[in-house]
Amino acid sequence: MAIVLNTSKIKHKVEMATGIELILAAALCLTCPPLNETLPEGLIQLNPDGSLVTEMPINLGLEDAGLDEEAPMETLEVLRNKKEKLRNMKEWINGKHLKIATLEDYPLSYTEVLENGTRIGHGVSFQIIEFLQKKFNFTFDVVVPQDNIIGSTTDLDRSLIEMVNNSDVDLAAAFIPSLSEQRSFVFYSTTILDEGEWIMVMRRPRESASGSGLLAPFDFRVWILIFVSLVAVGPIIYVLIIIRNRLTGDSVQHPYSLGHCAWFVYGALMKQGSTLSPIADSTRLLFATWWIFITILTSFYTANLTAFLTLSKFTLPYNTVNDILTKNKHFVSLRGGGVEYAIRTTNESLSMLNHMIHNNYAVFTDASNDSYNLQNYVERNGYVFVRDRPAISIMLYRDYLYRKSLSFSDEKVHCPFAMAKDPFLKKKRTFAYPIGSNLSELFDPELLNLVESGIIKHLSARELPSAEICPQDLGSTERQLRNGDLMMTYYIMLTGFATALAVFTTELLFRYINGRHEANQWARHGIGRTTNGQSIKPSRWLRGLRRFNSGDKQLLGTSTHGQNVTPPPPYQSIFSQGHGHGGDQRWHRPAVANGHHGLILGGDQNLGGVRRLINGRDYIVFRNSNGQSQLVPVRSPSAALFQYTYTE
Repeated sequence: MAIVLNTSKIKHKVEMATGIELILAAALCLTCPPLNETLPEGLIQLNPDGSLVTEMPINLGLEDAGLDEEAPMETLEVLRNKKEKLRNMKEWINGKHLKIATLEDYPLSYTEVLENGTRIGHGVSFQIIEFLQKKFNFTFDVVVPQDNIIGSTTDLDRSLIEMVNNSDVDLAAAFIPSLSEQRSFVFYSTTILDEGEWIMVMRRPRESASGSGLLAPFDFRVWILIFVSLVAVGPIIYVLIIIRNRLTGDSVQHPYSLGHCAWFVYGALMKQGSTLSPIADSTRLLFATWWIFITILTSFYTANLTAFLTLSKFTLPYNTVNDILTKNKHFVSLRGGGVEYAIRTTNESLSMLNHMIHNNYAVFTDASNDSYNLQNYVERNGYVFVRDRPAISIMLYRDYLYRKSLSFSDEKVHCPFAMAKDPFLKKKRTFAYPIGSNLSELFDPELLNLVESGIIKHLSARELPSAEICPQDLGSTERQLRNGDLMMTYYIMLTGFATALAVFTTELLFRYINGRHEANQWARHGIGRTTNGQSIKPSRWLRGLRRFNSGDKQLLGTSTHGQNVTPPPPYQSIFSQGHGHGGDQRWHRPAVANGHHGLILGGDQNLGGVRRLINGRDYIVFRNSNGQSQLVPVRSPSAALFQYTYTE
């Protein structure tokens, strides 16, 4: 059994339809089947006054009436009472003068004082009130609280909630966030006007928060792990090679030094070769494993760096509440607004930010002018401004229009601010009535119709364009390399040179300290003697200093012209095995002399020379008659040049 109410809703909705919709509906109805105006059997009809048109049989069961036994049944008496109550309320409010309170919260609600002192309301809230006024034929006055705040348990004086709680007004026409603490003071409307979203606005950073330059392709943890592997792999390879040699007893594969292993790891990272040539298979696998790892790592780095410099999206440093909390970022919001009470109230979603108020990281301003807050806090001081989405969008749009009049083509000038995408706070917003008021039963059904039809959402965004204003990623600007992208290369060069300079200074300092120590030791115990009388050799630094002070030898790079310089022995005489040249031959090479291999000086000298590998070349090191070390190259081209220099 169905119930039909003969009301004027259909007629009212038809009047709201546009002419185009009526023409389109008429064209479609030409192909429609004829309207069936016969009512189904068992239908109960009610007149507008609630009286019955069709009498209901007395013995009609629930099954015959089309009602489920488990469903709650609303009797005809309840329907009559509701209709009677609504009719009485309409008669009561007809011609009545209401007192409506509101807040300065542009564009949702704001007021204007005329020359005669009358305050009138504007915004979405009063567009809704005007619709209700036409519907129920009442008049109203607009008042505002002494302080432009919503109010709470600890902040009730001079607030909007205090006016409603004291029944100083009949209705609070503003988009009031539904907070748990205020429910004991007012009665919120059962119809939710919208779900308010508070968004963060900040200065647009010059670089993306995802990173810039050489460090951008990888996350910070990835760089830490790469650095750890770079430091650890060299010693690991060194230890594994030593363990392998001790377990196998292999004498062919000599263990590399720790410095060689570390330099191999660093050289492979830089895509450089290595002079190390391992023989053992296990050592080769260790080297090959590191090469494969470096190949994959550098490939990913190169690809990500290219993608970042060309296709990366711009991201903001503060996108969520956690970013504000973890980075201790200063933020500002309106005094007495939903954000402040959501932070100060214990059981609300933003209560974890309460300590930031005591640490002066959170600021709540009394200024309701959003443009002033944007310039004073965001542009000058770098704060994050938290405001609801309609106000933020309109504020940025007006700022965009003003800056575009100054510079027409540069979007960086047009959009100095950026808006986060994730909401800082989400709360349902409604009207508020005094506790015990019956206006909610009269107004809420009409508000529900406006919400379901999308009219309130349309009114909130009516002043905005359809395109997004100043998005995070300004796609129209080309991505060009800036000096900041290459800043890391400068840091690497400066760090390398500074480290080399520090090491060089340390070397000089240690050489000076060691030389002074040996000089003091010689002065106390005699030249070339220790405290127990044993013979010691002077350091190379001190020997060089003595030679420099004596002046009997030439310095490196000085000319030998006009000096009596003894030439080195001929190259052939060094490797000659016989003594056929007689006693005048000054240089000869015995097979073994006193157990020492090498060159034996001729004449009365008994000093020997040995073969050494210096800078990748073979040399014979010997002492001449003056006691100075001399190098003779062994390879044929170098030896020929050496012989030509001293003989020709």
